[in-house]
Amino acid sequence: MCDGPVSSHGLTFQTYDTEGMYDELIDERGRPRPGAEILVNRISSLGPGELLRYQAAAERLLFRMGITFNVYGDQQGTEKIFPFDIVPRIVGAREWQEIDRGLRQRIRALNMFIGDVYGEQRILRDGVVPRDLVLGAASYRRVCEGLQPPRGIWCHITGTDLIRDRDGRVYVLEDNLRCPSGVSYVLENREVMKRSFPQIFGETGVRPVFDYPSHLLATLAHLAPEPVTHPTIVVLTPGIYNAAYFEHSFLALQMGVELVEGRDLVVHDGFVCMKTTTGLQRVDVIYRRIDDDFLDPATFRPDSLLGVPGIIEAYRQGRVALANAPGTGIADDKVIYAYVEQMIKYYLDEEAILPNVPTYVCADPQQRQYVLEHLDELVVKAANESGGYGMLIGPHATAEERERFAGLITAQPRNYIAQPTITLSRVPTIVGDHFEGRHVDLRPYILYGEHIWVLPGGLTRVALRKGSLVVNSSQGGGSKDTWVIAENG
Repeated sequence: MCDGPVSSHGLTFQTYDTEGMYDELIDERGRPRPGAEILVNRISSLGPGELLRYQAAAERLLFRMGITFNVYGDQQGTEKIFPFDIVPRIVGAREWQEIDRGLRQRIRALNMFIGDVYGEQRILRDGVVPRDLVLGAASYRRVCEGLQPPRGIWCHITGTDLIRDRDGRVYVLEDNLRCPSGVSYVLENREVMKRSFPQIFGETGVRPVFDYPSHLLATLAHLAPEPVTHPTIVVLTPGIYNAAYFEHSFLALQMGVELVEGRDLVVHDGFVCMKTTTGLQRVDVIYRRIDDDFLDPATFRPDSLLGVPGIIEAYRQGRVALANAPGTGIADDKVIYAYVEQMIKYYLDEEAILPNVPTYVCADPQQRQYVLEHLDELVVKAANESGGYGMLIGPHATAEERERFAGLITAQPRNYIAQPTITLSRVPTIVGDHFEGRHVDLRPYILYGEHIWVLPGGLTRVALRKGSLVVNSSQGGGSKDTWVIAENG
């Protein structure tokens, strides 16, 4: 970030070294990539220390906006802004068209898979996905068997993580279909960037993201039980101590709907109702930011104080809509991820537009043996962990860490996958008084309502530690704005 000394010269790309890696802004010859020319020239023309002043102003603005998080383990309870770097990531129009097509294809297939495994289970009978991997998954909800979600849609809001290898190829790293977070940072990052560089947006032709809340609201309204014409929609949050509470309140405010906790809702006469000062008000659609386990103590965990007793039965009777539908976590499982390309072929009879990262499933004896023999080369991930936890990066791990993971894999092979170590693409990032490349991924957001809509861009997460491949905020990562260039941009 900008903690170092201010240079006597403006920050320049002339000395920026891509180090042989794929850079999203600067090509291997040191020239701006298509669509990035105006931005690079503008930054290069700034006076001494000017970009650092923009960076500092952006951080102050983010703090005033309240985009902070608690530093866990800090005894003083310090709040800091979600780390942000002012140099954006740029995606060209043609490349984005391919990403958009690939995400739409993927979400259609995943939705069909979820409906199938809780319905006829054809894909399991035909042996395309091993039955025991699905039915034995911690995220498989037997209570969801036979459920008919509104409009046949299970996964209404998805955040799919994309990466680019040093060869320039885009891969899907994982799918997030439970309660994907981070879109509020996309919207607030853009607001900060528009205030910092207002002219560049018009000149470059950056596609807007401000309309995400209106698309989300339309997606939720589409799920309302018939014959409701003006549905009551709420955002259900675990409460102020949840790490994503800022986002819950932000999205509720942007959509103009109520933010509620479980204690604000009750099932009355078979319907979910919100407690108000004038009595109970029926709720039609719930955008829930609570995991399945805590959603309904009468169905899942009986010790949950966050959910609403009876809400699943009301959902089963078609009296309330839930987004995302309960049970979608089965497609969030990193082991099931390994079979998404086969799902696309099975349900859509198409080849995957966006490929998976090659993945070894440790439940398979042959693949497990390969993983155990090559732990020093692979990244190992637990099936249901997130945020960079439960992961081994083999080339950077100690012998003791690899030995410990070998024991975990041997004891619970179903719980682990492994993938080759991919050198993520990079974007120039302010480090002290100069630019250095830092590795990034991209999380676009996909909404599935009356139509499938993909937010043009998404959350670019950046590994702020030099050489680190872990971009998660819980592991010290930050974010950048993502500029998708319009076709005429």
